[in-house]
Amino acid sequence: MVTGKAVNFSVVSRDAEALTLCLFDGLTETRVPMARDGDRHGVTVPDIGPGQRYGYRAHGRYAPDEGLWFDPAKLLVDPYAVELDGRFTADLRLAEYGIDTAALVPKAIVPAVRAVTPAPPPVFVPGGLIYELNVRGFTMRHPDVPAAQRGTIAALAHPAVIAHLQRLGVSAVELMPIVAWIDERHLPPLGLTNAWGYNPVVPMALDPGLAPGGVAELQATVAALRAAGIGVILDLVFNHSGESDVQGPTLSMRGLDNRLYYTHAAGGALVNDTGTGNTLNAGEPVVRDLMLASLRHFAALGVDGFRFDLAPVLARSPGFDPRAPIFAAIAADPLLADRVMIAEPWDIGPGGYQLGAFPDDWLEWNDRYRDDVRRFWRGDAAMAGALATRLTGSSDVFPGPATRSVGFIAAHDGFALADVVAYEQRHNHANGEDNRDGHGQNLSWNAGVEGPSDDPAVLARRRGDLRALLATLFATRGTIQLSAGDEFGRTQGGNNNAYAQDNPVTWIDWDGRDRDLEDFAVALAAFRADHPVLSDPCYPADATWLRLDGMPMSVADWQAADTAGFELRLPDGPGRHVSVRIDRAARSCVLSSVTAIVS
Repeated sequence: MVTGKAVNFSVVSRDAEALTLCLFDGLTETRVPMARDGDRHGVTVPDIGPGQRYGYRAHGRYAPDEGLWFDPAKLLVDPYAVELDGRFTADLRLAEYGIDTAALVPKAIVPAVRAVTPAPPPVFVPGGLIYELNVRGFTMRHPDVPAAQRGTIAALAHPAVIAHLQRLGVSAVELMPIVAWIDERHLPPLGLTNAWGYNPVVPMALDPGLAPGGVAELQATVAALRAAGIGVILDLVFNHSGESDVQGPTLSMRGLDNRLYYTHAAGGALVNDTGTGNTLNAGEPVVRDLMLASLRHFAALGVDGFRFDLAPVLARSPGFDPRAPIFAAIAADPLLADRVMIAEPWDIGPGGYQLGAFPDDWLEWNDRYRDDVRRFWRGDAAMAGALATRLTGSSDVFPGPATRSVGFIAAHDGFALADVVAYEQRHNHANGEDNRDGHGQNLSWNAGVEGPSDDPAVLARRRGDLRALLATLFATRGTIQLSAGDEFGRTQGGNNNAYAQDNPVTWIDWDGRDRDLEDFAVALAAFRADHPVLSDPCYPADATWLRLDGMPMSVADWQAADTAGFELRLPDGPGRHVSVRIDRAARSCVLSSVTAIVS
């Protein structure tokens, strides 16, 4: 904290014997002992200010078997850092005891004091379209974005980018992780890097590669998008850190107090409810305060809300607790109470699948929607009833007057939408794990040919299937989510776990996009906007369900294995209604003098 012509440094460590502040001026390091007050260590340094580079060193016992990782040779990043002077780089020396890492670890930068202004209300409201995107993947090949700006957050404020988002009716962009991360240690030997960012080190510090302009760049981009009527939702990883398992690097929280910041089993081993080697201890007030501070920091920049990766970790004690303190703290916080909160409601720990269990004012990723929509359009038997339930908000999962579902058919994790209709098997060989990684069951199909094809019949079938999937999404009640590029048929070549492909596999090919499919998606978005009854999160009280021949659906029709479709009619003003016709058989029909192709 900057106070006049001095800076106050403070960090929490319960087990450390002592902490040292390290100030950097070029290659010169000045070490300043910190005073202890309970578990908090602090010092005020005069005659320095914003822009000062710094880190910490922690002193204490090195006994990994007991969960103690103190090593004063390790330079540690402040968990509360908001800007860094460089990116994290994987290096085996970061995990070796006694090797000094000051030259290997980025330094935190003392931030300038920002004027405190009230956070504007969110632009996004439930029922809108969320557009999930990876900053680099979305902009690296965008022809209208200047080359020097590609791959950065600032590129999202480019007029051509905003125009595309507006044309598609996007209510909010959901940015995949933008805080600084480190590559998993197995990637550099394979010549790969982490493209997604789900391996952060500290929760607030923006990745300097994505945001070379720092906090100001994010704030300006958020403002530009808000001015265009588009909110910003950040994908946050509050479940683990890039310090990984016992063989991982010591970069920040592990070195400061491993037993405080991470969850451990009774015998002292790291709990791995995340599949990444460690689990943040959200039940510890110190960790919870760090999470809340991060949310406040981004909310103050104008961010609409947050999507929480592996969200059950937020409420583990050790089992999932729907009354966990962090939920109440968010609801009571003046800066956070009106922000949009979205849970990915599963992790890999015991009882980790918690769809429908989050607070009533949270939205949740709905994987049952994804799976049932895919099953129906793949041609699975007896799926009409399940599809109808998903189409109208999943009342079986979200009881009450309104749905909290985020309906999606494809996301970053898994096949791109075009690959759902072109591949039955994953093709992840480029990831260097002998095609063992990624989901093995994708509920996908290929129209008779695996992967690329020049067969006109195969291509026509795939085009129809893509249109059917997009139309189903845009006809779905409540909030929907589209993965960037799926509106024009982006492909990852069958890779359903492209986290390590920071290359054209994940870089959207704007020049090669399917413009006809894009126009179709734009028309769907316009129709949805013109008929709010489709997006209204409240469950329909007066829906009419008809067979494809116009007769009312019966219980037997819903349960029949061969029911290939139905019609949903919803009132849309006096004397008007909107019809959603689901039909697996391709045919032409005439509705109110408008000819449509229904699949």
